[in-house]
Amino acid sequence: MNVNTNSHNDSVLRRIRRFLPYFGVNHKGTWLIVALSAIVAAATEPLIPALLKPLLDRGFQQGKLEIWTVPVSLLLLFGVRGLAGYVSQIGLSKITNQGLVAMRQAMFNKLLDAKLDLFANQSSSALSNTLVYEVQNGATMLVNSLLSLTRNGLTLLALTGYLVYLNWKLTLIVAAVFPAVAWVMRVLTKRLHGLTKSNQEATDSLAYVVEENVLAHRDIRLYGAQGLQSERFARLGESLRHLGMKSTIAGAAMTPMTQMLAAVALSAVISVALVQSATSGTSVGGFVAFVTAMLMIIAPIRQLSEVSSPITRGLAALERGLALIEETPSETGGSFTKSRAQGDICFEKVNVRYASGASLAIKALDLQVRAGETIALVGPSGSGKTTLANLLPRFVEVESGKVLLDGQDLRDWSLSALRAQFAVVSQHVVMLNASLAANVALGLSLDRGRVLQCLQSANLSSLVEELPAGIDTEVGHNATQLSGGQRQRLAIARALYKDAPVLILDEATSALDTESERAVQDALQKLMRNRTTLVIAHRLSTIMHADRIVVMEAGQIIEVGSHDALMQRGGFYARLFQLGQEGFNALERPQ
Repeated sequence: MNVNTNSHNDSVLRRIRRFLPYFGVNHKGTWLIVALSAIVAAATEPLIPALLKPLLDRGFQQGKLEIWTVPVSLLLLFGVRGLAGYVSQIGLSKITNQGLVAMRQAMFNKLLDAKLDLFANQSSSALSNTLVYEVQNGATMLVNSLLSLTRNGLTLLALTGYLVYLNWKLTLIVAAVFPAVAWVMRVLTKRLHGLTKSNQEATDSLAYVVEENVLAHRDIRLYGAQGLQSERFARLGESLRHLGMKSTIAGAAMTPMTQMLAAVALSAVISVALVQSATSGTSVGGFVAFVTAMLMIIAPIRQLSEVSSPITRGLAALERGLALIEETPSETGGSFTKSRAQGDICFEKVNVRYASGASLAIKALDLQVRAGETIALVGPSGSGKTTLANLLPRFVEVESGKVLLDGQDLRDWSLSALRAQFAVVSQHVVMLNASLAANVALGLSLDRGRVLQCLQSANLSSLVEELPAGIDTEVGHNATQLSGGQRQRLAIARALYKDAPVLILDEATSALDTESERAVQDALQKLMRNRTTLVIAHRLSTIMHADRIVVMEAGQIIEVGSHDALMQRGGFYARLFQLGQEGFNALERPQ
């Protein structure tokens, strides 16, 4: 995120203000308590050297100081200081954790309604890393750094005030260090900001390699690609190490540079103080108190110089989360609603293009589907079958033309009302890590009787009997403990449960053996009755029973008709049918 401003400090303040809705506005009382605690802690700092002056002048030299005075004062001093630190830590923890809950919820809600381009342009590992880890680390670093900035800034002011009280001339020497420290912090902070962003991008790349290898673990082993992937991971890991070292060098340089500046000031102060002592008779207690206060100033100066790095890193991490919330466009729909559509579908001069400059995936397509009609989509891979089906729930948008449901443009429908009209069973089954029942009733109120009925219709009764907790059994990550056929039948049970007026079957029986397919086909026939159904399949048993068969090639419709009509025509479909099942299997290979 580029921020153009004439003042670096103003830039940081503006960036911090963007997070006030999460970490500021709702926590004013807590911030006030934290600030008061920081003020109390800072006020105790000058009291330590202040005790040394009477101890040395009146205690050791004159013997006029009561013995109990200094020990009791020290106990009270450190007791108040410890209590103030404890209160501030508890307050900051509350602010950080509650702010994180609010920000994560806003990020997650954005993921739920973001335009689908987000998931095409960003990997799931990068999104997960930002939402779960980066914002947590960023919030912790930023809030703790702000406390350190406040506490050490107040301590610096308190000690400087005490130094002015003791000897304003010597204090001018100490004050001369401050502009130099500020310049060092500004230069190194700008470099750290750039390195932090590069580090985040490198981390995303490394996480994506891990994600790819987890998803494709079978193919990688099958084709012996472990060595290649290991080299790829090592190369990105080395790049991340290099950036990490650069960030560490830039951050670590602040401390020794500020300490050297402080050492120069200390040397000058001691020299001038010795001269003053010889000429004006400065007391030993006054000199020791001044030197002690000055040495104590080095710690807050050093910590203030170090706070720039975590503030920069924290802001960069949180800004990624904020960019997701503020800059990611949400899906948009119209206001038209209907509880249950009839199922009339019309494609009018539809063009679809997936990327700018790419060829059209669907070209000037016209198709009318009547309510209750079953349409089979046939064609080679890449012909546009799945794209055509994905237009209906608006998972893909038209470039030109329009798609109508019950005579209403899909863009005029409310998205929730539109998607309630469709049930989809895809060849790529996705299940949540929840109970079997929750996966069947996904998004709808749970009716256990209906769940059991749908599972039975999908030929899963035997599975339910085998599971230890029946329909309450957790299915695990993407239901990987189930076979491919069981997972696909579970998706069919989900479609049965939704009972939508339009059904999309995208290779819905591709993972089933012949025996299981026969049982599921009966359930599908019942489900398809009186519903508009689009079937993408290459099995003869599914295609032959369709009311009409739409043959597609290169994003266009080349033939439409019933099985008998297309056979009589003797065209592309008829030639494939004469080849038998092998001919239809060939449709799924690039032509």
